[in-house]
Amino acid sequence: MKYAVVAALLLAAGCSTTTQDQPVPGSLTYGGKVIHSPYKPGTVIKHTFLGEFGYRQFERYVVQPDGTLKLASRIESQDFLWD
Repeated sequence: MKYAVVAALLLAAGCSTTTQDQPVPGSLTYGGKVIHSPYKPGTVIKHTFLGEFGYRQFERYVVQPDGTLKLASRIESQDFLWD
C-alpha cells in the first residue's frame, strides 16, 4: 500500500502544467503572431534574446509544412556569471 501512495504522489508531481512550450515576451510567436518562413519544412531556426531578470533565452523553432514556426524548445541561462 505504501508503494501505491508513493507512486501516486510521483505521478501527480509529474503531471504539473508547464509553460516550457508556450511563447514568452520576446519570442518570435509571442502574442499569437504568425510568422511564415521561406525555409523548407523541418528546418530548425534558432532565436536568442534577453528575457526577464537578465536571463538569456535560447529558443528553437521548427518550420511546419505550411511555413509557420512551431516552438520546439527553450532553454534559460544566466547572461553573466558571478565570480
